[in-house]
Parts: sequence; C-alpha cells; structure tokens
Amino acid sequence: MCGIAGFIGEPKPDVLAAMTRALAHRGPDGDGTHIDAASGLHLGQRRLAILDIAGGNQPMWDAERRCVLVFNGQIYNHAELRRDLEAAGCRFLSDHSDTEVILQAYLAWGIEGMHRRFNGMWAFALYDLEKKRLLLSRDRFGEKPLYYTDQNNVFAFASETTALAHHPAIHLTPGALPVQKYFAYGFVPGAGSIYDRVHKLPAGAWMTLDLATGARELRQYWSFELEPDRGARAEDIGAYVEELRARLKRAVAMRMAADVPVGVLLSGGIDSSSVVHFAAESSDQPVKTFSIGFDEPSFDESPYAARVAEHYKTEHVVDHLTLTNAVGIVPEMLSRLDEPIADSSLVACYLLFRHVRRHLPVVLSGDGGDELFAGYETFKGLRWARLYDAMVPRRLRSAVSFVAGLLPVSHRYMSLDFKIKRMLSGLREEPGLWNAAWIGPLAPRDLADALAAPAKTEEIYADAIAAWNAAGADGDANLVDRTLQFYTRLYLTDDVLVKSDRTAMMHSVEGRAPFLDLDVVDLARRIPSKWKLHNGTTKYILKAAMSGLLPDWVLARRKQGFGVPVGQWLAKGGLQLEPAADSGYSIARPTLERMLAEHKDHAADHRFALWAQLVLQSAARNA
Repeated sequence: MCGIAGFIGEPKPDVLAAMTRALAHRGPDGDGTHIDAASGLHLGQRRLAILDIAGGNQPMWDAERRCVLVFNGQIYNHAELRRDLEAAGCRFLSDHSDTEVILQAYLAWGIEGMHRRFNGMWAFALYDLEKKRLLLSRDRFGEKPLYYTDQNNVFAFASETTALAHHPAIHLTPGALPVQKYFAYGFVPGAGSIYDRVHKLPAGAWMTLDLATGARELRQYWSFELEPDRGARAEDIGAYVEELRARLKRAVAMRMAADVPVGVLLSGGIDSSSVVHFAAESSDQPVKTFSIGFDEPSFDESPYAARVAEHYKTEHVVDHLTLTNAVGIVPEMLSRLDEPIADSSLVACYLLFRHVRRHLPVVLSGDGGDELFAGYETFKGLRWARLYDAMVPRRLRSAVSFVAGLLPVSHRYMSLDFKIKRMLSGLREEPGLWNAAWIGPLAPRDLADALAAPAKTEEIYADAIAAWNAAGADGDANLVDRTLQFYTRLYLTDDVLVKSDRTAMMHSVEGRAPFLDLDVVDLARRIPSKWKLHNGTTKYILKAAMSGLLPDWVLARRKQGFGVPVGQWLAKGGLQLEPAADSGYSIARPTLERMLAEHKDHAADHRFALWAQLVLQSAARNA
C-alpha cells in the first residue's frame, strides 16, 4: 500500500519530492523517484511495506528496463499470474512482488489483457520507454484513489489532491457544480472532484498519454453491471449458496496473505462476522479483531462484536468514542481528509484505524456486502415507496411530508421519525432521484434555498439518474436492481471506499475488502434480486450461505450501520459550526443560521446538512 504522484513538465526534482512528502502517511516505510529529463516525466512513490518487504521498492523496473512503475495497492492473485508468466518465459528479479507482476503482465499481455486478469485493488502509473507512453490505471471499484489535472501546461496525477497542490502550476479551486453535487449526495460522484479541472480517474478505467505526440485515450475496461439470471428456479438457490460460500472463503484466504500481521474489523454484523469466520479457518493462530463502541447505546455495536469474538476466540480489542473524544478528533481528522465527503462515520473510522495501527498494519473489512446483497434499510422500504408512489398524488406529497415533519425530533440511530421523514422527503421527487434524496445532506427541493444559483436538477443528479436507468425493465425486482446499481456504482465507490481508504491511510493501515473480490462480485451480479431481498429479509442469499457456519444469533441480528451520534454532538454544541461568509464552500448564511437554530432547539433534524457544511468549511481552510 502506497501513495503515488507524478507530472509531465520541465525537470523539478524538488517539486516531485514535495508531492511525495505530502503522501508520507500513505507510505512511511520508504520513498523513491524517477525523472526522465528528456520527456519531462516525473514519477514518485511512498511505500507501506506489506509484501516482499526487501525486494519491493519502487519505482520498479522490469528485468530489461523497458518499463518503470509506481503502484499503490495489492494484486491478490499475483502468485497465480506469476506462474503463468514464468511459463510463458518471463524473467522475474523479485521473489514474490506483486508490483513486478504488473510490469511483466503489461509486457506479456498488453493493456487489455492484463486488466482482464487482475484481481485486486490498485492505482498505478506505468511508463513504457520504447513507446514513450504513460499508462494510468485504477481498480474496478476504485478502492485506491487516483486524481489527475491539466493546468498551465502541466499534466499531474496523485493519490490525493493535497499532493497535486504542491506543484506550483496546480491550483485547487472549488467548482460550483461539484459543490452542489456534494450537498446533493454527500460526495462528488463519478469522474469529478470538488475542484475545478481536477478529475478522478474513473473506477474500472485506464488512461494513456503519448509523451511524444500528446495524444490521450481514456477507456472504461469494466463497470458494475447486474446480469441476473431471470429464469432461475427456486431449486437453483442451493447452487448459488454453495458457490458464494466457496468464493467468499477463497477471497478471505487470499487477503490474509502478507509478510506482516493481518487482522479483521468486527462489528458483529453478518458481513464482518463472515470475514472473521473464514479468516479463522485460514489461520493457524488466533485472529486479531478490532471494534469501536459509543456511549450512546443506539449507536453502540461493541457488545455484538464482543460476542462474535468470544465465539471465535479472537484476540479482540475495542476502543470507545465519546463526545469528548470527538471534539478532539474531528478538527485533526478533517484537516487531513483531502477531498471532502460528508459521511459522519469518518470520525469512528479515524479512531478505529488509529486503534488498529497500534497493533498491526493490515485489516480485512466487510465493505461491499451491503451494496452487493441489498443490506441497507432502504431496500426494506422499497415496496412501501412503490405503493406510496402509486397511490398518493404528487400534489399532496409536500403536505404529507410537512405533517410528518411535526413528529418529535430524535437524534437516536435510525429512529422512527428520522426514517419516516427521510423516506417521505425523497418520495416528493421522481423515482430516479429517490436514492440520492434519501442519503444526501440536502433534498433536491432544498438545494435552491441553501445554495446560490444551483444548476438544473438533471445536471446535479445525472449520475443517480444514469445508475437508475442502467438496470433495465420495470417491476418490483427491477426496483431492487435499480437501487443496487446506485449503491454499487456511486455510494460504494465514492463514499464507503473513500472513507475507508482515507482514514486507514491517515494511520498507514492497509484495508482489504473480500466482498469486492472479482469472483465474488461476478457471482453477485448474476444472483437474482429476489434472493438478495426475499420476503423482506435483506441479504437473504448471504445469510443462507453462512447458515450452519455463523451462529444463528448473528444471522438473526437486525442490520445496524456504522453511524455516529453527530446529531447529538451538534445539538449539544460539542462540534462548533459558525455561519461563514457566503462562498463556494458554504450553505447560504441565512439558511445555515436557521438550520443551526432549529437543530439545537430540536425543532428539526439537520444533522446531515450541518455535518456536510462543517466538513466543507474545513476543506476551505486546508485547500
């Protein structure tokens, strides 16, 4: 696990050094650079040594010095690929470096061939000296970040925007539309970033730049597409159950491989407990597990995690987050966040990974389970949403939402009033906007009041509408598929994985997600939605696969997300948010003042919007 950076321009070794130093938290174990004065190519890397500690230094060259590479991530099937490449006559210099496998795969199989075979998480920059071609690549779900920009005759790229800003030709200026998207989703979806002219290399994409001609090509080599077996019969579920169990077991075993200790994040839910089960099976030593608790009981999952840990006899350690902890953690964490995302569980993740780093540098997580197998509370509400949409005229929905708004405000986790208000607020919109409205800091109808000169709705929500339309025909099953497309394509890639990557790397911890294994994902794409959400039971197929392996009390436990009581913290004044002058980083001052007053008086619940504003203002101070 590492941080990478580079640019094309006149030779500036000091600038490259500054860019890589900005990524030192991603790689505290070493650094390296390569500068080709003739082409102006600069490559830099910071290394977190996990695999082939002695021989994996970067930038890395192939044996004939035809190509040079800087790489962030892990190729989990590197041993299998190495055997195939050696059989084809490729010569390796390292003992078991997955970095060198990328180089040899490029030379042997080309760009398309190598991407078809990789099973892992990555962002890399590879320079082909003979072709004078730079290749940038990002893994299928975007587990590893990669930003790029063209400014003032300089092309630059880096794992974080903070590193880009260390080049004197690069400026980070917030864009009006990205800020509006941020308040609509809680993150900037797709290929954009919060900054003008700064882009994310899309998940599942590669880009080439010809340094001789300036020609550029961007190609999507993979995107998440549901291809369910619509003709599957009831008796076919058994085969899917067995295959899912086998693939998940293999995915966990592959991710337990490292030259350093590996642990597991444990919440006590089915996703993390499944990972612990297979990790325990593949290890001859007790598995180390980590969890976090809260003083507010409705948010606290630590008793469930402790029970699973006791069942599997893991070496379990738990830390706790209080309002006092949060006050101290939030400013530090936000100052290091890089691009803002408005997910308040960042605070818990930050504390959790700090806790992990005291013990080991690599952990497995359950990330991806909810998105692939319909695990969120949203999925349970889809049937009622369709019924409401069919029966309640649109002209009456604002009135219904207003009446629901009179319910007493509670800041408990997923309280009844919170769920009713969020659901009805979203249902004022067209179906293609439901999911974004349910999770976003500001509802579509509130954006105009809160932000200056908002763009058209179809422009702000273009990514959500595209995900909605990607699932095909109508019907109840399709409503689940449409929601799955939204969560896997947008929420997972641009929120969940960003949150995990940034907070883990702040503490130089590598996180690995077995549910995002290529073989697990390919199977999940083919499983019909009727076996993901079945008679109101979320993650039905996963629970069936783990039946007989996990204790029944884990399988029966109600879903609880990894939330934090930010609503209470804001209401009690523990997290200070003062109205600022109107800017590209701010909700309009009158609206913000009203929201603050209503939230503190328990007249309304504005936790999402207020937290989003707090994060964005911190980004403004640190840009």
